[in-house]
Amino acid sequence: MTRPLDIVFLGLSLSSSWGNGHATTYRALIKGLRQGGHRVLFLERDVPWYASHRDLPSPDFCELAYYSGIGAMVERHGERLGKADAVIVGSYVPDGVPLIDRLEALELKRLCFYDIDTPVTLAKLDRGDEEYLALRQIPLFDTYFSFSGGRVLTRLEQRYGARRAIALYCSVDQDRYADTGEPTCWDLGYLGTYSPDRQTTLERLLLEPARRLPSMRFVVAGPQYPAQIEWPANVERIEHLPPADHASFYSRQRFTLNVTRGDMIAAGWSPSVRLFEAAACGAPIISDFWQGLDELLPDGEALFIARAPEDVVALLTELPDSDRLAVAAAARKLVMSSHTGAARAGELVGALSDLPTNPAFERISA
Repeated sequence: MTRPLDIVFLGLSLSSSWGNGHATTYRALIKGLRQGGHRVLFLERDVPWYASHRDLPSPDFCELAYYSGIGAMVERHGERLGKADAVIVGSYVPDGVPLIDRLEALELKRLCFYDIDTPVTLAKLDRGDEEYLALRQIPLFDTYFSFSGGRVLTRLEQRYGARRAIALYCSVDQDRYADTGEPTCWDLGYLGTYSPDRQTTLERLLLEPARRLPSMRFVVAGPQYPAQIEWPANVERIEHLPPADHASFYSRQRFTLNVTRGDMIAAGWSPSVRLFEAAACGAPIISDFWQGLDELLPDGEALFIARAPEDVVALLTELPDSDRLAVAAAARKLVMSSHTGAARAGELVGALSDLPTNPAFERISA
């Protein structure tokens, strides 16, 4: 496919970054597609919790339309779905199972799945939880694009029956994430929605170091943290940080912390969008460890691995600024060369170019 593509996404959210990492992932990818001359329609379920927190209600890089029910959505957008070069359903879409069944029945040119939560998805399926994807549906997709790479791709194909599993990591919007040059406000910060399986690590790698270093400044940004958490006095809380403020947030930290969900650690090869955003802004990263991280950002060269409070305390109190900044510069170089929205869009278009058209679609078109 050398001509511009027409792609339709049905994802969790593009309009609101509140409480999810999907929106920024889609924004970077779709902006990259637009820069490549491709046309995109994003269909988003209209739900109240995102409707009241929309920070991008009218994007200028794609068409965005809301729907309240599957039937009405297909009736309104059926022609566009039928003509699209690829229709891509995302993870965690409300009523995902009946939605996928309805789309599969349309015999589209190419039907794909983009899992921005692959380890969580597979863990749910192993428990018999088919909240947004049924096990029987995995073989229906022409390609299963996965947030996770490495051995997870083999598992998707051999255990779950995916026809073709391809890694499509998150990416960063290279136009929005860069060092703002603002003065440093915090010695260590973290950006992320509350998750029980991340909280233990946040306690170990940020809250405990904050208690041990009362003269230093820390910050945790993100919603849904329980009221009963006891925050040290030197830890600032920001309830919600819209994407427009992310670059400023990262640029004002001496170090930033990356914390990974348990299912992602177990799977490996699952870099979060926050990891790439922080690196693009030149923020030196301290991260927990998971298999595959070294292949993306080598420990000691492009980030720092911490396993205990002592590791964080040592970095905050002993590491020379020259070493800290050199590691941050190396991370930014790697991310800007391989993990931007433009780079990821190129990977997606390349993968779609290798896909044959659905034979049923060819029969209908003829």
